[in-house]
Amino acid sequence: MTDLIAGLPVLFVMAAQPEYGPALRARISPLMTGIGPIEAAVQLTAALAQMTARPRLIVSLGSAGSARLAQTQVYQVGAVAWRDMDASALGFERGCTPLLDLPRVIDLPHRIPGLPVASLSTGGDIVSGAAYGAIAEDMVDMETFAHLRVAQHFGLPLIGLRGISDGAADLGGMDDWTRYLELIDGRLAQAVDLLEDALRQGRIVL
Repeated sequence: MTDLIAGLPVLFVMAAQPEYGPALRARISPLMTGIGPIEAAVQLTAALAQMTARPRLIVSLGSAGSARLAQTQVYQVGAVAWRDMDASALGFERGCTPLLDLPRVIDLPHRIPGLPVASLSTGGDIVSGAAYGAIAEDMVDMETFAHLRVAQHFGLPLIGLRGISDGAADLGGMDDWTRYLELIDGRLAQAVDLLEDALRQGRIVL
């Protein structure tokens, strides 16, 4: 299930087949979890629990939406938040899980040189149009925060890579999500190559 990248076992995790195009197929064999934070958490947890030899790194990759970042470009996740959690009625900051000692936004310390960095909001909803106005982070997806919490549970580092597939205009259907996925596939593959170079050169230390 893991791929050897610069001699290290790396588990790539994606949500859906439409994001997994020919350029990525030539490089990696990801775990497909399905769409949304619950499927992401369940499937990644089950996969890691069954492994006798676990990866040295988890890489969460796929598409994201953004109303402020360049469409079709790939960004690495510098920090991730969970927009679904709201326990403010109990006095907790929105986005913070009650009685869990984690900040609202969690930094991802491992960075790939040469890739722009952006913040990410994960949630169970599709964000479109005016809904972006309520989100502080640069881009949105439905899986990375769940992948991060699983990685933290197993004591593994995580890197997030997201290509911006939509957000410049309101979504009107599946075609508005899938239109640029082939282009994003090629750019995510280039990001995987940069990851391999960085690991080989010791510029990312796990």
